Amino acid sequence: METNTATNATSSLSSVTLEVADTEAARHFYRAFGVDRYIRLRASDDLPGTGFRAFTLALTVSGPATVDGFVAAAVEAGATVLKPAVKSLWGYGGVVQAPDGTIWKIATSAKKDTGPATREIDEVVLLIGVQDVKATRQFYADHGLTVGKSFGGKYAEFTPGGSDPVKLALYKRRALAKDLGVADDDSSAHHIVLGSTGHAFTDPDGFAWEPTASTDADRA
Repeated sequence: METNTATNATSSLSSVTLEVADTEAARHFYRAFGVDRYIRLRASDDLPGTGFRAFTLALTVSGPATVDGFVAAAVEAGATVLKPAVKSLWGYGGVVQAPDGTIWKIATSAKKDTGPATREIDEVVLLIGVQDVKATRQFYADHGLTVGKSFGGKYAEFTPGGSDPVKLALYKRRALAKDLGVADDDSSAHHIVLGSTGHAFTDPDGFAWEPTASTDADRA
């Protein structure tokens, strides 16, 4: 594992804005799901394509019962199960797709519950699928983000700011699609805007960043 720190750390991921066709419906879903404090919503009439958007929002929680609780809440609010929650070598988790098309992964490293189910979230990670992890990692470091952990060309994550609710991480696009149980195609735009504590830019894979003050979006 490599660890790096940008020499000019001037930016971080301060917000995540999802572009949706119906903000009221999306707001209702995310409140019922229990993740409304982590995202913003922006109305968009231009939402063509139903393909892989090359990202997921991943929740880390305390145990399997809590995973099941979040999955059940999402499904009751209208989500579709892409991968049922099951045990694996690394823990327990499942994948759901919100009515607006956003894919959410809920997981825990624990294979057994050590307490009752809760509605608490330990960490939220925006995991974006990229063609070249090393190149995109360096791009972000050059734009002022601090690299926290890096595993060569397979995975990288960035250190969040003190009050930033979501951590940013990079994964190979094809591997991310496989992990989520979806086809890796290019039929859909990203439909997400990343809030920056620094300046506006677009990364090599087309993910757009805007200064947080100019995102002009609603809290979910």
